[in-house]
Amino acid sequence: MKTYTMTPDQIDKKWILIDAEGVVLGRLASIVATRLRGKHKATFTPHMDMGDNVIVINADKVQLTGKHRDRPVYWHTGYPGGIKSRTVGQILEGKHPERVVMQAVKRMLPGNRLSRKQMTNLRVYAGAEHPHDAQSPEVLDVKSMNPKNTRS
Repeated sequence: MKTYTMTPDQIDKKWILIDAEGVVLGRLASIVATRLRGKHKATFTPHMDMGDNVIVINADKVQLTGKHRDRPVYWHTGYPGGIKSRTVGQILEGKHPERVVMQAVKRMLPGNRLSRKQMTNLRVYAGAEHPHDAQSPEVLDVKSMNPKNTRS
């Protein structure tokens, strides 16, 4: 039996809409990363971008378990003494809460050129509105997949 490999003209990309309201961040990020890579398909080919386009709405209402909301996130500005930090809760309540979801998904993908290309297929919005109605995305209900995906 020979190994099946997809060709670029056989790739079928869909649009998926996920509502992140009340969903645990890590579980959401793993589901989104799986969809971006295309590992949910039977014809998965590791060296090709065959995943779906994913739209995540209500990213500001994502849930965190334990003390993760108080966990600091560090970065460096590039200048001497330029280390900065904010807690995840401060980022979620700040100007760009969608960055928390983007970073969680990015860290669940391998660190190579292909995953950077696959990250361009992810769109995250803090509110409930998104400009992708013309693509008629399919709704993926993450809450009903597993009762552990939600936190009340």
